[in-house]
Amino acid sequence: MHRDRNAKGTREHIAHLAARLMAQDHIDDFALAKRKAAHQLGLPQGKNLPTNQEVEAALREYRGIYQPEHDNALNALRQKALVVMKRFQEFRPYLTGSVLSGLAGPHSDINLVVYTDNPKSIEIFCLNQGIAFRSDLRRGDDDYPTLTFVADETVVRLSVRPIKEERQSARAQGQQMPERARLAQVQALLDATPTVE
Repeated sequence: MHRDRNAKGTREHIAHLAARLMAQDHIDDFALAKRKAAHQLGLPQGKNLPTNQEVEAALREYRGIYQPEHDNALNALRQKALVVMKRFQEFRPYLTGSVLSGLAGPHSDINLVVYTDNPKSIEIFCLNQGIAFRSDLRRGDDDYPTLTFVADETVVRLSVRPIKEERQSARAQGQQMPERARLAQVQALLDATPTVE
């Protein structure tokens, strides 16, 4: 019983330090933050590590206490995402990642996903719109790139995926917290988040 309490206390300690590192050092990677926290505490990096959900809860708590302006920075990123989504509206974009989940810091990227069976159409659209982008292909992506560009001083990563993955992703989400949101859902998030003066 005593060992269980110690393990739980250690996990909580790592979670809170990882949350502070994420908030202060703008780390977006949970695994990296947990490893750094364990290292700073002089603990083995593979034992008693908290879950991502525990770190996320600690991060929300930390920002609520020490960074009350975080909601304003998050709203600004969501507003920028909304502008980009409207620009790509004909491709039915989704917002994903830390800007959607609320974990984004002021320097986080905006991550969008579009589904099409003609990935070149996105690149042609960008060229016609005068959007300077970089196209990255990962092995196994079968010509479905991630386009990276800057919008209003923020990096946007636009992942192009085949239409069949949109349906698969929708089924996989089921009743869980959405991992992607359409334009109207992002607008609803903005409407529901108060601005801190």
